[in-house]
Amino acid sequence: RAAYPDIAPLRLEQSPAEAFSHALSEARTSGWEIVAADSAAGRIEATATTAWFGFKDDVVVRVTAEGSGSRVDVRSVSRVGLSDVGTNASRIRGYLTRLR
Repeated sequence: RAAYPDIAPLRLEQSPAEAFSHALSEARTSGWEIVAADSAAGRIEATATTAWFGFKDDVVVRVTAEGSGSRVDVRSVSRVGLSDVGTNASRIRGYLTRLR
């Protein structure tokens, strides 16, 4: 949060089922390899591969009910290295933008 205060959960007016379906579709469109998708739990696990070096990053998307809509939380973590030079934050920003 300290490094990227602009990245926050996304709140949608869609039902959790609709938001999950949309989130899964966008994950696939992003070119992520879907490792697991559990609509009942509202959880998507995926592997994103960086274009230049082919590094593998782990991505988890969680969709939960919030009020009459949904909340989408995203986490993206590099498997190797000490710095991702902002790749994971950029990935999350782009993904959340496409979900809006």
